[in-house]
Amino acid sequence: MSHSPSADVSVRIAWADDAEAVAAVQVRAWQEMYAGVVPAGALPIDPAALVPAWRQSLARPTDARHRVLVALERNRVVGFALTGPAEDPDCDPVADGALAEMTLDPAERGKGHGSRLLQAAVDTLVADRFTRAVTWLLASDDDQRRFLTEAGWAADGAHRELDLDGSGRTTVKQVRLHTAIG
Repeated sequence: MSHSPSADVSVRIAWADDAEAVAAVQVRAWQEMYAGVVPAGALPIDPAALVPAWRQSLARPTDARHRVLVALERNRVVGFALTGPAEDPDCDPVADGALAEMTLDPAERGKGHGSRLLQAAVDTLVADRFTRAVTWLLASDDDQRRFLTEAGWAADGAHRELDLDGSGRTTVKQVRLHTAIG
């Protein structure tokens, strides 16, 4: 009996017990994504420091439309996506949903997890009755931009400088992409 590769991969809503795995993926991905963009000391290096916040947000989301999805290979978390209402001042929080973050473990890229996670995130936003989705990404992240534009997203002209630590010394330039959904 043969197993198709897709039988061992899935996407589901995250559980509070996923906090450690999500934090570990986030730390590994951020170390790579922000390398050379922000000072090394500005990034979390110990996933344990992020676990309490993840556990809290997974157990008790602030809004019913705030969701965390995890991409799985067998029962191992290999990525996650955050969806919810768009919070930008020029967005309508009823019609506009946000893909607040979509992060894959760097070692798991190129295996289809990103496409499954993006599709599940969009399906979740549609189920939550949003008709447009927006997401922010590093202006320098050509791979993520290419991935999203190939999936039908496009720049909407919005850009910002994000202050990562509140000091004004560690900033990154971001661009916003959007797509019609539903």
